[in-house]
Amino acid sequence: MATKPFASSADLTPKDQVYVELAPGVHALTAEGDPNVGAIEGEDFVVCFEARATPAAARQWLTRLRTVCDKPVRYLVLSHYHAVRTLGASAFDAQEIVAHEMTRTLIAERGKQDWASEYGRMPRLFLEPSGIPGLTWPTLTFSERMTIPLGGERGDLELLHLGRGHTAGDIVAWLPQQRILFAGDLVESQAALYTGDAFHDDWASSTLDNVAALGAEILVGGRGAVARDRYEVDAAITQSRHFLNEMRRCVGTVHAEGGTLQQAFQSAHKALEPRYGRWPIFEHCLPFNVKRYWDECDGVDWPEIWTAERDRAVWEALQ
Repeated sequence: MATKPFASSADLTPKDQVYVELAPGVHALTAEGDPNVGAIEGEDFVVCFEARATPAAARQWLTRLRTVCDKPVRYLVLSHYHAVRTLGASAFDAQEIVAHEMTRTLIAERGKQDWASEYGRMPRLFLEPSGIPGLTWPTLTFSERMTIPLGGERGDLELLHLGRGHTAGDIVAWLPQQRILFAGDLVESQAALYTGDAFHDDWASSTLDNVAALGAEILVGGRGAVARDRYEVDAAITQSRHFLNEMRRCVGTVHAEGGTLQQAFQSAHKALEPRYGRWPIFEHCLPFNVKRYWDECDGVDWPEIWTAERDRAVWEALQ
């Protein structure tokens, strides 16, 4: 049997990017399962959400944004620490780079290793990697909530930490007046979840409960299509919870019965593939997802750092 290409290393086809204006002054860009980005206009400034993997990739998004908005970037908000979301930050020339306080901790602890890991897993996203000036460091951090008044009649932008999930420091950007939520990788819409640095039990329960309780009517997940009404928003949250719960069930059962990690992977793949296998990054993510939840079943609360070498070892062990 032919060996599967490592992670997304063979995914070299450019993706079609789709710009969407979600409401006056609220913008998003999706790209067939690549990481989504967004922007929210204030009266005389703009808040950008997510930075992309390199400055060159970020400039592509900014060029598109500048066709509809020429306000300076006052805030660049990073939903979490992963390289494909942060390393393009220098292109924004933002006055402030905002993240959760735990995201700063994670960058300090494992940012360099994550950079090498994600570059190896997803090389296509790293357009002109030589232009990355170094790790991205937040200039503003918070623990639970940060409010950005947008000015005029635009209302406020609420940056919220709703619990541990995709990482220890995920934040969402919530526009209560417009009922629009930028959820980061806590929710995916028609895209598989990556959970290699996750806290599965919190995420599948209280954290997604908190996301749902906001009552968003439009949701931009970390990847996938924009959910454009309450039905689609609920479906995206339900899909994300179902993915987590099925993986927890399969891996947890094998672990409790004294089985092996490879058996847990096979069980999870069999359960999830019929529904999620055709969606972006499913095959890429699942070995790393299963290994992380197996570690949690072993009592390992804090995720082990993914290095390029560990990535390859886990991939080869489970394929």
